[in-house]
Amino acid sequence: MITKVKSDLFYVVTNANCREKDYEYLSSQLKEFNASATEKAELVLLDKKGLLALQGPLAAGILESVLLDTDSAKLDELYFGQSSFIRLMDNPNDTTYEVLASRGGYTGEDGFELRVHCSELRNVAELLLTTAGEDKLRLAGLAARDSLRLEAGLCLYGNDLDDTTTPVEAGLNFIIGKDRRATGGFHGASVILSQLKPVKEGGKGPPRRRVGLVIEGAPARQGAEIVNADGQPVGVVTSGCPSPSLQKNIAMGYVDNGLHKAGTELGVLVRKKQRKATVTKMPFIPSKYFRGEKSSA
Repeated sequence: MITKVKSDLFYVVTNANCREKDYEYLSSQLKEFNASATEKAELVLLDKKGLLALQGPLAAGILESVLLDTDSAKLDELYFGQSSFIRLMDNPNDTTYEVLASRGGYTGEDGFELRVHCSELRNVAELLLTTAGEDKLRLAGLAARDSLRLEAGLCLYGNDLDDTTTPVEAGLNFIIGKDRRATGGFHGASVILSQLKPVKEGGKGPPRRRVGLVIEGAPARQGAEIVNADGQPVGVVTSGCPSPSLQKNIAMGYVDNGLHKAGTELGVLVRKKQRKATVTKMPFIPSKYFRGEKSSA
């Protein structure tokens, strides 16, 4: 996640599993940029920051209850995908915490990702929990987050994405801006732009497509083979779990191009037994991001 905090300052949060290679990549690109730039750029590693994800329909109210009065109006103007520095007030301890709040999160719900100094991380967590009360806010682990992000149809790096996956295969075309499509010149452009090319112009699309699946019987997990009506392999499951909200077994995976349309019936091998799987549109559960007055949150 990349946030333009000021005109000359960007804040980058990488996937934890990719931080070393991302840092090396950014460093090499920055070195190349600075070699010819009149104004040099600097990369600073903030390795003393932690992150709390405050998620759910009550998130905004809970966060507002611990904001300094002068910052309380900021949440109304902070929409999905935006970030702002805010100050939290711990009245009993007469302590103020400055955090960078990004409106979003990987659950499909309204919420905030709070970037806090590691030395203050526990204090901020306890402040939120104590102020809200157990009936409104509880701690949750990655397993809970993982089921929510799958219901929201969101990819997880290492499962549904890796450095061999193109945005077109993953159904993430929205991240490729119009200017990029017109001019190219970015890493992977030759492959990605050819996959984006319309069929009427000679394009064939990507060789595989990310799809959502509803599976009958036992839940399918990462690595389960997807087969067609003849039992031939046509793809693989990358994420799967029982959906607490839908009370169904859902999964995400990649299938051969042409088998990605909603309603297509396939099979998934679970414990060597073929289970019926139906391709379905994602997200499985409608997202509730805060986008202003028109938000569904």
